[in-house]
Amino acid sequence: MTTTRMELVCPAGTPATLRAAVQAGADAVYCGFRDETNARNFPGLNFSRDELAEGVRFAHDHGSKVLVAINTFARVDDVDIWKKAADMAAESGADAIIAADFAVLDHVARNHKQIRLHLSVQAAAATPEAIGFYAARFGIRRVVLPRVLSLQEIAALNRAIDVETEAFVFGGLCVMIEGRCYLSSYATGKSPNLNGVCSPPEMVSYDEEPSGTAARLSGFTIDRYGRGQPVGYPTLCKGRFKAGGKTSHLFEDPVSLNAGGMISGLKAAGVTALKIEGRQRGKGYVSEVVRAFRKAVDAVEKGGEAVDIDRLLAGQSEGARQTSGAYEKKWR
Repeated sequence: MTTTRMELVCPAGTPATLRAAVQAGADAVYCGFRDETNARNFPGLNFSRDELAEGVRFAHDHGSKVLVAINTFARVDDVDIWKKAADMAAESGADAIIAADFAVLDHVARNHKQIRLHLSVQAAAATPEAIGFYAARFGIRRVVLPRVLSLQEIAALNRAIDVETEAFVFGGLCVMIEGRCYLSSYATGKSPNLNGVCSPPEMVSYDEEPSGTAARLSGFTIDRYGRGQPVGYPTLCKGRFKAGGKTSHLFEDPVSLNAGGMISGLKAAGVTALKIEGRQRGKGYVSEVVRAFRKAVDAVEKGGEAVDIDRLLAGQSEGARQTSGAYEKKWR
């Protein structure tokens, strides 16, 4: 088991949720600018330059770090906004930039040597060779692991690399290889990788019909709900479709990752930081989830077992269902 205290990395979609996460016990928060340079480019979310600088001051005053996600991929003729975002993050005093694009990583490595570089999950780096390349070429200090590795694979990876690893422990799952979702791109013409948005809200509609509500994305029916049923946000990967005469969640069930009960195992596997997903979530959600994980991580760090986090967070899970994801997978 590693002797380094694990870091709890928490989502901050707005200045208000940044303060909520810090006050709930986050060791670090991650956030992005209000543009397409980060993978949560949604209306009403993210930070201006001034808001980030103020957020960094607030976090540092309370002993927390701020990590800035600039993790979408730059376009051939339009790299400047990604470089400018990296410059603003560095100028704000942020503790790290989370990036995946070679141009962004190279820009930060050349021009902002004082700031840590973390390799985004969007890079989908999951082998010692891939991670070693990013470390040697750009000096990355940490890699955010894709959510496709088992605990055994993470332990083997940590034995073979010289940089820190960060693993997701709570929140949404993605059926695709990290950052390579073509479903939303096909339906909407906007790419999660290039435009930073999956299932953009301006293309979502809820249409009342005689039998209930149809949730649609760009005109495609993603799901239907009977009268009185809770209506979910229509993302293609979690929609219900008819195939082979059967209607089902064809790609992925609406279920949340919850690895709260596996914190000891992740620590033993050499993981440095635990990441909570959810920059689109509000203050109440962030506060509750961060407080629960703070208790669990502290209990493990003191040599005990994680608190009953599954029960504590059951109400915050998508579709009220939870999974340990690939960490315990028996399939490939």
